[in-house]
Order: sequence, then C-alpha cells, then structure tokens
Amino acid sequence: MITAFTILLVLTSAIMILLVLLHKGRGGGLSDMFGGGVSSSLGGSSVAERNLDRFTIGVGVIWFACVIALGLLMAYQGN
Repeated sequence: MITAFTILLVLTSAIMILLVLLHKGRGGGLSDMFGGGVSSSLGGSSVAERNLDRFTIGVGVIWFACVIALGLLMAYQGN
C-alpha cells in the first residue's frame, strides 16, 4: 500500500511541476525582474487558463491526500 501511494505521489509531483510551469506569469515577481509581464491584464482569463487552474487544483488535492495518507501509513506501520 505504501508503494502505491509513493508511486502516485511521484507522478502527481511531476504533473504539478509541469502544470505550474504552464501557468502564465501574473507579474510582480521574478518575471518582472527579467522583463516579463510588462503588459499583462489580470482581468480577462480565457477558458483554457481557468481549466488549467482547475486541473492544477485537482492534482494538488490528490498530491496533498497522498502526503497525508503516506504520513498516516508510516506512522501506524509499526503498531
């Protein structure tokens, strides 16, 4: 059971990295320092951006559940 959760955690971690990198910069951070985000509008987000946000949140919830499940399984493994 621990092996299955570990594999799922590694997969969701890799997917989370890719999804976060796909997001458009919102400005005000490091992207402004290097010349990005000069003319970005925060108001109008497309359907693709909203779906990317939803998918990222969904994968994040799965990732968080895997972390909690692994912690509980390892804590009660010895008992």
